[in-house]
Amino acid sequence: MRTVAELIEDVEREARRAPFPVDTEVYRRSGRDPHVPVLFAGSLDAPVCVFARDLGKDEVAAGQPLIGAGGRLVRAGLYQAAHGTPPPDSDRKLESVLDRALLANTVPYKPPGNKAYPGSVKERFRPFLAELLAAHWTGGDRVITLGTEAFQWFAPYAPDPEAFEAFWRRDDRYESEIGCTLTARVGDHMRAKPLTLLPLPHPSPLNQRWYRQFPDLLARRLASLPPSRA
Repeated sequence: MRTVAELIEDVEREARRAPFPVDTEVYRRSGRDPHVPVLFAGSLDAPVCVFARDLGKDEVAAGQPLIGAGGRLVRAGLYQAAHGTPPPDSDRKLESVLDRALLANTVPYKPPGNKAYPGSVKERFRPFLAELLAAHWTGGDRVITLGTEAFQWFAPYAPDPEAFEAFWRRDDRYESEIGCTLTARVGDHMRAKPLTLLPLPHPSPLNQRWYRQFPDLLARRLASLPPSRA
């Protein structure tokens, strides 16, 4: 099995192989190469993965997923779950919580105009994300998905596609969970990993319907996690 460093190198190699939409101006302003992925942040030993759509400008600048306005809500929730108190306002990055979760996206690049990547781009980078979650993330099997795009990324792994879609239409989807079995090619073998998906709305300030409710929804998700294996 290739190492995580080799996995990241292979993502970059795939990005250089053929063009796809990338917000190159944001990368230029941040002094970063638009071919180099921001594959994940946090711990591969963490009990939960928080899985979002793609990078924003703040994520490109920091080289970490989930560090902008919405990402700070996620990190603040992780901090409060760990310490029982809100995080200090002076700590903007809240990097102390990165041992408590694995943070990743459907595509490890920033799209132009903050629009979701088309399915063709998601599929192009899917094997790398699948390997990350199935083979390298060893800490747990609970995935908190943020928004429609992140949840639907797991649709190919659902045992019953119709039931998966019906689940997403349920009014209680943000309090319920659904299972799937992630499959990934790792070297010469296929690896299968059962996962439990815990969907939440995307915590963007533009998501007026759910933005104010998000901290309470996240707190309930984190409280429902099984005890850490550590």
